[in-house]
Amino acid sequence: MKPEDTLADLERRAELGGGEARLQKQHAAGKLTARERIHLLFDPGTFEEVDKLVTHRCRDFGMDEQIVPGDGVVAGHGLIEGRQVFAFAQDFTVFGGSLSETNAAKIVKIMDLAMKLGSPIVGLNDSGGARIQEGVASLGGYADIFLRNTLASGVIPQISAIMGPCAGGAVYSPAITDFTLMVKNTSYMFVTGPDVIKTVTHEEVTKEELGGAMTHNQTSGVAHFAAEDDRECLLLIRELLGYLPSNNLDDPPRRASDDSPEREDPALDRLVPVAPNQPYDMLDVIHAIVDEANFLEVHQHYARNMIVGFARLDGRPIGVVANQPAVLAGTLDIDASIKAARFVRFCDAFNVPLVTFEDVPGFLPGTVQEWGGIIKHGAKLLFAFAEATVPKVTVITRKAYGGAYCVMSSKHIRTDFNYAWPTAELAVMGPEGAVNILYKREIDKARDPARARAEKVNEFREKFANPYIAASRGFLDEVIHPRETRRKLITALRNLENKRDTNPPKKHGNIPL
Repeated sequence: MKPEDTLADLERRAELGGGEARLQKQHAAGKLTARERIHLLFDPGTFEEVDKLVTHRCRDFGMDEQIVPGDGVVAGHGLIEGRQVFAFAQDFTVFGGSLSETNAAKIVKIMDLAMKLGSPIVGLNDSGGARIQEGVASLGGYADIFLRNTLASGVIPQISAIMGPCAGGAVYSPAITDFTLMVKNTSYMFVTGPDVIKTVTHEEVTKEELGGAMTHNQTSGVAHFAAEDDRECLLLIRELLGYLPSNNLDDPPRRASDDSPEREDPALDRLVPVAPNQPYDMLDVIHAIVDEANFLEVHQHYARNMIVGFARLDGRPIGVVANQPAVLAGTLDIDASIKAARFVRFCDAFNVPLVTFEDVPGFLPGTVQEWGGIIKHGAKLLFAFAEATVPKVTVITRKAYGGAYCVMSSKHIRTDFNYAWPTAELAVMGPEGAVNILYKREIDKARDPARARAEKVNEFREKFANPYIAASRGFLDEVIHPRETRRKLITALRNLENKRDTNPPKKHGNIPL
């Protein structure tokens, strides 16, 4: 056989993976193959594969008779919207996508290259776990990957897509990465599966209930996005990367926008209800202000009293953090604090300016929250905003009460520009609660307690339930008309383009975990 024929045969075998029958089985399960996923992820014709002919070295348990070039993972680099990205895709048709010593080495190699070249890395996970036949060698491969994930954190963006099974030790690589996407009905993640749980705790649970896409998007918060199918998942990765820089030394990519920086939206002037206890949708505020109303919401299904995600203003990517008064009145609770804190830290690590829309009546009260550690979890968000050195701009639309006012990117924790709408209320607490404390005896002694209480509430509201005292102290830079918000934010971010701020020299802070 000629050398070129040998190469062609090896490449054909690598591309065939586990064989035609297993490829068809992958399709029958509603999943794309590893190579199909790679080709959809990258710009057409730009993917360059590495280690295509690598094979495993295991000779036990009959493995010496089962050698497939590539060994169950497709790895390499290409372009996404013209920018270099590294990726690996586990091939479930080869030994169930199980991790071997050699395919772990393939993954480690491109992770090391991504770090050297300052390029994002995307992992497409579809694996039954560690390859049992290889014992501790495969476990060592996982640890090698975990180390790279940790060292790359905050240096290059890391994205994980769960596109099939991901169990046991395999789950910890996605957990360390920046964003995790899951595919509904075909993907799941868990440390221990339903059979083990039934044996140990006698609980009966399905794979989908235990670790399906919506479980981790809605209940645990482990995943950030839920896609309907493989194609939507891969397109979502491309969209997400469009908001992110290639590494921590670059700025996020800017795009031309036809949406005028001077555009005003009069509907914003009427958006906040007159009644302070009436909800409205903060997403309406965000969509009205950002470029072309495009907002990529992160963690959409988790802790819905807090909104986080990416948008653009004047073509420049921003990270948005916002209270959602339509859910739990926009209060801060444990889940919302953790969700927002991690997002803020990501944006700060990768030079994405932060825009905060605030309407928060305080922290959610109750024994569940206190016993669950709302003090330390709320402190995570405070810590994240306080340590962030990227441009920070805050708009208070309505309530900013108590400690939650301080936490939500207030002027006191180094926010650059703080604006408020005329409907803003900045106070230690709401008028009703304040009057109960300040005037309780006086009201109890009054001839008409209800009337006396109403008068005191109105008096307190007129004095404190507005933005003007805070503005007079410089805690707000400006009280603005809602319709002007887009123009004010764009101007502020332009002014902050060359911002330089630093934290005291240290190895790292000790965020309250």
